Amino acid sequence: MPKRLDVVILTVMKRLAWLIILAPGLLLGQKDEKFKSKYTVDDLDKVPAAPDYSQMKYWIAHPEKDDVADLVPGKGELLQYQETADVDVFFVYPTIYTKKQQPENPWLADVNDEKLNRRIAESTIKNQATVFNASAKVYSPLYRQAHIGIYYLDLELKLTALKFAYQDVRKAFIYYLENYNKGRPIIIASHSQGTTHAENLLKEFFEGKELMSQLVAAYLVGMPLRDDTFKAIPICEEENDTGCWLSWNTYRQGYYPPNHDFWYDAGVSVNPLSWKRDSTYVSWGANLGGVLKNYRRIRLGVSDAQNKDGMLWINKPRFFGNFLINWDRYHVVDYNLFYMNIRENVEKRVENYLKD
Repeated sequence: MPKRLDVVILTVMKRLAWLIILAPGLLLGQKDEKFKSKYTVDDLDKVPAAPDYSQMKYWIAHPEKDDVADLVPGKGELLQYQETADVDVFFVYPTIYTKKQQPENPWLADVNDEKLNRRIAESTIKNQATVFNASAKVYSPLYRQAHIGIYYLDLELKLTALKFAYQDVRKAFIYYLENYNKGRPIIIASHSQGTTHAENLLKEFFEGKELMSQLVAAYLVGMPLRDDTFKAIPICEEENDTGCWLSWNTYRQGYYPPNHDFWYDAGVSVNPLSWKRDSTYVSWGANLGGVLKNYRRIRLGVSDAQNKDGMLWINKPRFFGNFLINWDRYHVVDYNLFYMNIRENVEKRVENYLKD
């Protein structure tokens, strides 16, 4: 017996709403999902071949090749200026190894997996890394990222897998410094798992080191970070501060995630609509434009924002079909919702840095 027409229509509309807001392939959906695996910490010795960063194919984004980081959203309103940029951005992408675990490398992604690399390019590079291409040359290395399952299982597995993944990011950054940087100013940018690795980069290579003088700013998004994360790198307090870091994690207004007191009590949240840490509510009118599923459309006023107890609270984003979205967490669109504000802010910080 065929479904009633109203049921069919509702199902189609729900799917459309999901597609409208989500950029394909980003880290997690709105709800935490239970994760089960037949693999254990003992399977961490099953690792794919290491990347060789002297080969261009192991850079998912690089200014010396045509790649997705060269794209800009909209219908011609924006341009990218990597060819003439005076600044570099080293971007560390989030977890995209989220689907079925591969038996030969269940916990760590294969950098030669072409299907996975396409997902990385079409999701995080397209929707996050491109925000920097008006002001900086975009460098983003492929790395043996940890599978999403590490966040649901035991702590030893999580810490060991992340430590392994960081070694790739570290080697890529060293290669970048020795072969591409040539003393240029640097932006460190990241999302989610990438922020864990970017935090380690800042501690190892910048904090208290000579390289600190080259740091324009660090956009460490999508992972709760405490205000004492760094001892010698200040938090960005104003929209044009440089040599500093900032972060935010986007949730529905009124929502407190599990273990909030542990993760967010001293968490840093810099509002991407005001670039301040205070709790002042910033309305939709300050949102210069977000980028959702339709990359050719920049959506003005798609979201408001307010810092609250270490989080960034928003009301339901404004787009056709939004009444079908009932999310508590907007992790996957931490960058998308504030795309144009971030893009403008990067320009301001770069201009201020180069002026000094």
